[in-house]
Amino acid sequence: MKNKIVIVCLLFTTLGVAQIKPKKHYVNFEPGSGINFVFNDSTYLFKISGMVQPFIGYEKLPNQDADYYFNARRTYFNMSGVAVNEKVDFFLQLDYSRPDPLLDAWIGYHPFKGFTMAFGQKQNIANNREMLLMEDQLTFPGRSLLSTEYSRSGREFGIFLEQRFGKSFGVVPQFSATSGDGRNSFGADSRDIDLGGFKWSGRIDLYPLGYFTPGNEVMIADLYHEQEFKFVIGGAASYNDGASEAVGEGHGDFTLYDSQGNPRQPDYRQVYGDILMKYKGFSLLGEYNVSTATKLEGVFKEENGDALLPTEISQYLALGTGYNVQLGYVTKNGYGLDFRYSGVTPEFENVDSVIGSRDGWTLGASKYFKGNDLKVQAAFSQINQTDGSSLTVGELLFQVIF
Repeated sequence: MKNKIVIVCLLFTTLGVAQIKPKKHYVNFEPGSGINFVFNDSTYLFKISGMVQPFIGYEKLPNQDADYYFNARRTYFNMSGVAVNEKVDFFLQLDYSRPDPLLDAWIGYHPFKGFTMAFGQKQNIANNREMLLMEDQLTFPGRSLLSTEYSRSGREFGIFLEQRFGKSFGVVPQFSATSGDGRNSFGADSRDIDLGGFKWSGRIDLYPLGYFTPGNEVMIADLYHEQEFKFVIGGAASYNDGASEAVGEGHGDFTLYDSQGNPRQPDYRQVYGDILMKYKGFSLLGEYNVSTATKLEGVFKEENGDALLPTEISQYLALGTGYNVQLGYVTKNGYGLDFRYSGVTPEFENVDSVIGSRDGWTLGASKYFKGNDLKVQAAFSQINQTDGSSLTVGELLFQVIF
């Protein structure tokens, strides 16, 4: 009898164990998607990926020898991960084409649907729309005059908040409080400290006809061929309390003083407006910017020296306006043609200025072989310089995401 009871108990135990399904873990790799580690039935995800952009460039000014460039414009390595149940994710990205490679390093928390809170170093929300995009998502080999004159990498260190509302009419407000000193603002060592106060930034994006197809809003080109007309209107503003670099993405590039000879930084403000439209392969982007400075009263150029004249602040900060307009079309077979016209204008004419009066156009052609993961881009630009000369630029870029 005892033996029968033992056998029955063992049978039920075996059946119970058999009904417990083991957790699925696996690793896969696909070009463009990286190496993916999946644990506990997809509740924990970890990814290793990267990108390389071999580049050939040509620049020519009148009556001067041409300059040629053969290099890797960008060489990225990144890691990301998601803990689904804990509602946490992270992203780390480095560019080994730079002497200081750290670009992005942040951790995000999603306590409820549509809300994201991130802390660390990431792209600032209060730049023009082109600067909100990762470098691998650009339509041209390089960014526009608006982006390069009023921004650097666009990265900031701080806290970032975002909430997404609606579906048929989308509203996305964002807010950030950052160091105001740009990328790697913590400096080279413990003596290289941040200067000035915080940078306060806000942005709001409106999608009157609903959101773009998932994945299509992180690029300018309409690779997904929106079957219904979609567009987003955005506005952004930032206030940098104490800037000591031309666009507020660094610190210690210049020093100004108060009447007592103590260091004093002026405040730097930027306002942006932009619109992006897409429909069946066509895309249209328009952007505008105004950058100004304030708190200039009682500022001196040197200790116990001359006071700073109002127009002289343009020698230290990038002040003025800028615009960028680009139109493009990409076929379903991955052939793209794009045109861009952009320009910048200084706040004060006929004075030395960080920003010169420049404008120019760019014609670009692209071939997307595997979505945006494998592509070739060529571009030809004509840029009118401040001194009246014309700069001719040719670019050829290959992109491989692995």
